[in-house]
Amino acid sequence: MRGDRDKGHDKKKRRGPPRRKVCPFCADKNARIDYPAAIKRLVTERGKIVPRRISGVCAKHQREVALAVKRARHIALMPYASTGAAA
Repeated sequence: MRGDRDKGHDKKKRRGPPRRKVCPFCADKNARIDYPAAIKRLVTERGKIVPRRISGVCAKHQREVALAVKRARHIALMPYASTGAAA
């Protein structure tokens, strides 16, 4: 019975805690948080800001990302929300 369950599980098992994500802005001191380059990958297709635990950005830079996204939305570089078809 137990042998049937274990078939097909030839993946390597990782031991220990998972690798910590490194903040891309802390790792590269010259990286700037501006709209076109950095913000595009930290915002979903629907216009939502990606959370820290997924993006790997530190708390300090996440606050700066949020501020940059809000500024881009305010000057109409980004939409506030893209919900699909306009009613």
